[in-house]
Amino acid sequence: MAEIKNYTLNFGPQHPAAHGVLRLVLELDGEVIQRADPHIGLLHRATEKLAETRTYIQSLPYMDRLDYVSMMCNEHAYCLAIEKLLGIPVPERAQYIRVMFAELTRLLNHLLWLGCHGLDCGAMNIFIYCFREREDIFDMYEAVSGARMHAAYFRPGGVYRDLPDSLPQYQVSRIKNERAIKALNANRQGSLLDFIDDFVKRFPKYVDEYETLLTDNRIWKQRTVGIGVVTPERALNLGFTGAMLRGSGIAWDLRKQQPYDVYAKMDFDVPVGVNGDTYDRYLVRIEEMRQSNRIIRQCVDWLRANPGPVITDNHKVAPPPRVGMKANMEELIHHFKLFTEGMHVPEGEAYAAVEHPKGEFGIYLVSDGANKPYRMKIRAPGFAHLAALDEMARGHMIADAVAIIGTMDIVFGEIDR
Repeated sequence: MAEIKNYTLNFGPQHPAAHGVLRLVLELDGEVIQRADPHIGLLHRATEKLAETRTYIQSLPYMDRLDYVSMMCNEHAYCLAIEKLLGIPVPERAQYIRVMFAELTRLLNHLLWLGCHGLDCGAMNIFIYCFREREDIFDMYEAVSGARMHAAYFRPGGVYRDLPDSLPQYQVSRIKNERAIKALNANRQGSLLDFIDDFVKRFPKYVDEYETLLTDNRIWKQRTVGIGVVTPERALNLGFTGAMLRGSGIAWDLRKQQPYDVYAKMDFDVPVGVNGDTYDRYLVRIEEMRQSNRIIRQCVDWLRANPGPVITDNHKVAPPPRVGMKANMEELIHHFKLFTEGMHVPEGEAYAAVEHPKGEFGIYLVSDGANKPYRMKIRAPGFAHLAALDEMARGHMIADAVAIIGTMDIVFGEIDR
């Protein structure tokens, strides 16, 4: 009789379902996974090491490029860590703007996750639906920062600038006539806050559309129910955070347990799963989108009624206003020193964590009193999740490995750092 031997298969890095440059070495018995060995490091950006040779403000744009789907949330943790070391207060209006954009970023992340996860499992339409809403959020990013993705909008001490009073308009072109352009510009006549307000009113209906496509879809449930089950105890032991932990039934959310900025003033619920499988994690993230929408609406209402400064007036940390810098020698010197030499952060160490769309994203900074960090360590949520891939995939089929990678919401920028 022939001897039965397991064989090894390379899954990725050039694989449409690998979500970045994941090389997964699968040991298979037929089509059943016996072992899954993730090989990482193919996208290593040396962000932590680069930070030691850059001033604090120069390292900020590197944060956008870690998890390049949750740009402002990465910046948020970095700014909180610097502010903790400096011991400076952040204006309340800046805190509300940060929370609003952190939640818009959560929507941006979850929409890409939902579209790609659906696509990986064979649902084509959901991808196009999700990207329709992402365009609106990119327009909001562009309005405040000038960039559609890598915004560098959050700054130590607040945010780069206040919300604009007008939005860029679509122009008539050979592709779209005047009537079509008028319809596209209908909700862009007011300020950015008006546009965001219009978006949060429309968004719940869009989430209903996603649920119509997937939630009770027989094929979707066959691909996700009972796949990649993680018990609450194992989820804790494996270092899961975010939707991966909440999907297993543990209601842990840093926005509730360790509130930062103005999250303590926000009214929202923390959704939790029951079975700890891929389907539960899908339901948790869908409900998270609805809760984020609630938070954004509360921020819009507060920001309408409360004008004020959006960045600290400490010119050793934040640049002076442009008008003052052009008219006052002292402010010009502050501006020049800040962007050449950078800020000097007091000696010490600080850890700041945010409830990132993927879990707990933390920045640990060690300062020796210089204008650059002595050491920076990034706590990437996806790293702990990927480490559990072997355990989650054993006994499942190759096609289920795709669903498990999808449910982790892996982005390699932060894992390889």
